[in-house]
Amino acid sequence: MSDVNSSGRRTVAFLTCGRLPDVAADDLPAVDALRALGIDVEPAVWDNPAVRWERFAAAVVRSTWDYYLRPEEFRRFVTMLEALGVPLWNPPDLLRWNMDKRYLRELAERGVPVLPTAWVEGEPAPDLASLLAERGWDEVVVKPIVSANGHATWRTSRAAAPDLQEAFAELAAGGGAMVQPFVDEIAGEGEWSLLFFAGRFSHAVIKRPKSGDFRVQIDHGGSAAPADPPAAVLERAERILAAVAGPWLYARVDGCVLSGRRGFHLMELEMLEPSLFFAQDPLAPGRFAAALAGVLGRDRAAA
Repeated sequence: MSDVNSSGRRTVAFLTCGRLPDVAADDLPAVDALRALGIDVEPAVWDNPAVRWERFAAAVVRSTWDYYLRPEEFRRFVTMLEALGVPLWNPPDLLRWNMDKRYLRELAERGVPVLPTAWVEGEPAPDLASLLAERGWDEVVVKPIVSANGHATWRTSRAAAPDLQEAFAELAAGGGAMVQPFVDEIAGEGEWSLLFFAGRFSHAVIKRPKSGDFRVQIDHGGSAAPADPPAAVLERAERILAAVAGPWLYARVDGCVLSGRRGFHLMELEMLEPSLFFAQDPLAPGRFAAALAGVLGRDRAAA
């Protein structure tokens, strides 16, 4: 298998999904930066059986935004690329680990400051109102254990929980649920996203929800603005990533600074298909391209 095309350039696949088969608009600046380094990019729908994966120098998981609806199928796809010997970034073991939010429980056990979380799996589901009372939580956010972009994520209170018990039980039985206290700081100071490429910090944004909502994702009306993280936030993010085995191409550390001197707490460690917010920093696409060129070089040396 050659990883060089007829023009002497390497081609990598940016993995996409059926409903959005082309390279996502958010990733186009990185395509241009890679082209300048002699690396071409082609979009490839991850579950398209007609794709000849062996012809790519590597596959980069980018906008596979339906993987969480078919997690077992996505795991089989990752294993298939692994068996074919197609370099995958991020690496297969890391993708399998990161697609299940129980990685947060593992990181907490390693000493990473993670938002308090109640993990609920299987049947019968506990009474949601009682769970909140036991934890001393008045308002919470409930999420599926395998999910992305705010899918099936909702906010409730101790008073309203009885009306949502059936939905909570379905979520727990269907793959598991996680319950976290609602963080007031997100609506005020916002949620940090710190972007790292091949182990190095690149840039950061502050995300805020639209008025009356709690979700910071742009698809739900949220916003993202470039921002320089305080030294303490950056240091905490670097310590979080030090707990994750490498090598890896990209990581996005999402979290918030809690009041009362509690500092930065991790909400999500996105290493599968996050927006990398290239539009918020004009130098970020070049940093990403250089990082990808670096891992491709290591892949070739190891072949």
